[in-house]
Amino acid sequence: MRSLTIALLFAATTALAQRPAPAPPQVRSILVSGGTVHVGDGRTIDEGAVGFREGRIDYVGYAYGVKLAYDTVIDASGKHVYPGLILPDATLGLQEIDQVRATADADEVGDMEPEVRALPAYNTDSRITPTVRANGVLLAQVVPQGGILSGTSSIVQLDAWDWEQAAVRTDDGIHLNWARAFRRMGWWAERGEVLKEKEEERASKLRDLDRFFVQAKAYAQEPAPLEVDLRLDAMRGLWDGTKTLFVHADLVREIQEAVLFAKRHGVKRLVLVGGYDAWRVADLLRDHDVDVVLRRVHSLPLRDDDPVDLPYRLPALLKEKDLRFCLSYAGDMERMGSRNLAFTAGTAAAYGLDKEDALRAITLDAAAILGIGDLYGSLEAGKSATLFISTGDALDMRGNQVEAAFIDGRAITLDDHQKRLYRMYKERYRENGR
Repeated sequence: MRSLTIALLFAATTALAQRPAPAPPQVRSILVSGGTVHVGDGRTIDEGAVGFREGRIDYVGYAYGVKLAYDTVIDASGKHVYPGLILPDATLGLQEIDQVRATADADEVGDMEPEVRALPAYNTDSRITPTVRANGVLLAQVVPQGGILSGTSSIVQLDAWDWEQAAVRTDDGIHLNWARAFRRMGWWAERGEVLKEKEEERASKLRDLDRFFVQAKAYAQEPAPLEVDLRLDAMRGLWDGTKTLFVHADLVREIQEAVLFAKRHGVKRLVLVGGYDAWRVADLLRDHDVDVVLRRVHSLPLRDDDPVDLPYRLPALLKEKDLRFCLSYAGDMERMGSRNLAFTAGTAAAYGLDKEDALRAITLDAAAILGIGDLYGSLEAGKSATLFISTGDALDMRGNQVEAAFIDGRAITLDDHQKRLYRMYKERYRENGR
């Protein structure tokens, strides 16, 4: 057994690369010892330890209780150990530069396109991804955008050569953008109810959606159809439970309509994405076992007369209503800003949510909602060794400093092009005596 410092173990070696090369599989067993272990399920272990070998955790407990032998021991005294953070409802790897069409592959033409799969479009060479995982975000749900039925999402880990290697859960769900009940009627600062003629247009879209689901359910009941319909075939999993229907909706009317729609069509599992008003209809959501992927809390209220801090308090309100939820970072600047996922949990903790519950909303509960809770989301024996070490509180931007991270036991490189630019220009100014 030998002890190595984190600095020696994880020195950056890819200064000239576009992105760090994916780490090789774990060979030597590792014990992270002496730090505060945040399990992810609400528990913490002071002076704890996490041991893992061949990509799986085999010890979680107090540092003085370790009885197994490990090849490498990392001294994490005074530091914090966390499960890898999970980013839901993301376009990470699907779009690089908004103004360059060739780098945008998140939105397909058409309204009803459930057969569109985000996974083959996922770009593991994105220069954004290393900047996101440098803050502890190690897994993401990549989601197609646009239309009514946008397509099919998948869960990926953020250190891979290609999309096949990145896949953690393939084709986990279909994404439905529910017709908005309200819209802006004038300039960007004005809000109001849909105009009468627009209400008729909305009703027409919902009727079309209803007919499509009727056809898809009938198609799913036929095990070997004479003629394959790719759109309808992609919907099969909604009725046998292998896929989740993710409905993007925010306001009370939209949420109520969507939940009753899913129930009427016999959809096995429904998850609400957005959920600005979810706390207002908590009874309905609980009665139908609907989880919530909550919209970004770092945003403005949707209504002019809502308190300005309401988005910050939404996690605490959902917790009070006994709803299971996780936090997302969807919206403008989502790809670059998603590195701040941990800080949204910190904001939720500052506005009424218990701190470990806030962490749970970006780890274990996120994993459970996305269907990967058996392997990810918490530090437990038998689960994937996907975790990171921070010198300070990972939910506080003043203390967050990720020193080491592992995905499936592999020690990943935390360097990125922004850090390389910082080092380069720091050296330039040093040479100039500034």
